[in-house]
Amino acid sequence: MIEAIGFTILGFVLMEISGWAIHKYLMHGPLWMIHKTHHKHSDSFLELNDLFSLLFGSVAVLLIFLGIGKLDYRFWLGIGISLYGLLYFLLHDILIHRRIKWLDWPKSSFLQGIFKAHQAHHYSDKKDDAVSFGLFLVPKKYFKTKDR
Repeated sequence: MIEAIGFTILGFVLMEISGWAIHKYLMHGPLWMIHKTHHKHSDSFLELNDLFSLLFGSVAVLLIFLGIGKLDYRFWLGIGISLYGLLYFLLHDILIHRRIKWLDWPKSSFLQGIFKAHQAHHYSDKKDDAVSFGLFLVPKKYFKTKDR
């Protein structure tokens, strides 16, 4: 049971770290032609950038499929990646970008910090001007509250 929890957490953490690096160096690099659809306003529900979610989701499904027979580390890594994907969908697509209007604006300081960091990321629609590439790994300055 401890192994399962550990590999699930590892899958989640590895997804945030690799997601940060992929976002910074590939999406804002050679894959910008796909990712730029996320930085331009559109009235469409889907964007070409959603292909990245399909790719990450496919990795999770493959790991779960390969590990389900023995419930080994691959299964639990896939579960961790899937949990990350679920939180990403809730925070990024629903709460931040309001692609589905299910949740209200964030009230907790943690969620407000994530929201501010993502707003800063979208301040520019250019490939080279972006900051803050993670969902959870964001600079501390976005969590600071104004002094009263």
